[in-house]
Amino acid sequence: MTIRAGIIGCGTISDIYLKNSQEFASFDIIACADVDLDRAREKAEAYGVERALTVTELLEDEAVDVVINLTPPLVHKEITMGALRNGKHVYSEKPLAVTLEDGREILAFAEEQNLKVGVAPDTFLGAGLQTCQGLMEKGAIGIPLSGLAFMMNLGPERWHHHPEFFYQKGGGPLFDMGPYYLTALIQLLGPIKSIMAVATTSPAERAIVNGPKQGKVLSVDTPTHYSGVLEMERGSLVTLTMSFDAAPAEGSLIELYGTEGALKVPDPNTFGGPVSYKKRGEDVWQEVSVPSVYSENSRGIGLADMAEAIKHGTPFRTHGSLAYHVLEAMHAFHTSSDSGKKVDLTSTVTPSPLREDSYQMSERMNQS
Repeated sequence: MTIRAGIIGCGTISDIYLKNSQEFASFDIIACADVDLDRAREKAEAYGVERALTVTELLEDEAVDVVINLTPPLVHKEITMGALRNGKHVYSEKPLAVTLEDGREILAFAEEQNLKVGVAPDTFLGAGLQTCQGLMEKGAIGIPLSGLAFMMNLGPERWHHHPEFFYQKGGGPLFDMGPYYLTALIQLLGPIKSIMAVATTSPAERAIVNGPKQGKVLSVDTPTHYSGVLEMERGSLVTLTMSFDAAPAEGSLIELYGTEGALKVPDPNTFGGPVSYKKRGEDVWQEVSVPSVYSENSRGIGLADMAEAIKHGTPFRTHGSLAYHVLEAMHAFHTSSDSGKKVDLTSTVTPSPLREDSYQMSERMNQS
């Protein structure tokens, strides 16, 4: 049995899902939909998808088992709930929703209807972060004590032709890139207990640098720089900075420090390496071999994992409860900044175990 999926939202990110769907045996994409039907038709033709539909048509199509929600964050809840009400499972791009209330409503309704909700990112299932998880579980750095994590660039208006949604509510560096970093940290260090943070906005207006909208001034409705300290339930402290205001930094994007050593974690927005660590008292970093399987852009592996769970009634790793914990953490940054106080999280989550099949190709890949 192959799970039949339909994409809603045929923007830039849809290309990698459509391309990679050909590499996974557990699901097939049979339809594309978008508010711009011509764009859906273009994607369907480019990737050999059977049908291009309106959004309503896809939501109501009985042939579709799973809706892949690739719409902008502000409409994630609308599309996800529409799919659930039509009896379909959902795999959504991050975040789960914009508000905590919407996130809770989605998960509660899905549970009531016995439907599954999976949420990106699935990069933590890639070779790089899985290698890091294996090292942590083997005690490579001992007991984790602290960490540094950062994402800094000058904003997507410098490269994206339609960057408006990045500066709307539900956008900004934290909601856009934070899920990659927070998910990786939760996977490696466990759930987050509390957050103390500051958020700022600068400049108030930005202009698109190139493309058909070059020169258009964007209104900024969300903070563009965040700095905070995450207190993890297991005791370690991580300093996290996310910014659309600073020039890109060089070097490791995440470093973790423990009683017996330190670990350099690869970019959590990628699936591969490099991965390196050094033992306590040593000055030289040792690079660790990272398997080639799932080290390239493997977006869709989380959906493939969920598809297997749908077929066999088993757990899957990109479950909405993880996405909700990440969503609550991102809201805690705002609440802490507004109040000037530390914010305790009310949700928790159990990180998924190291993938037993992390470096095994799908049946379709094995046959190629």
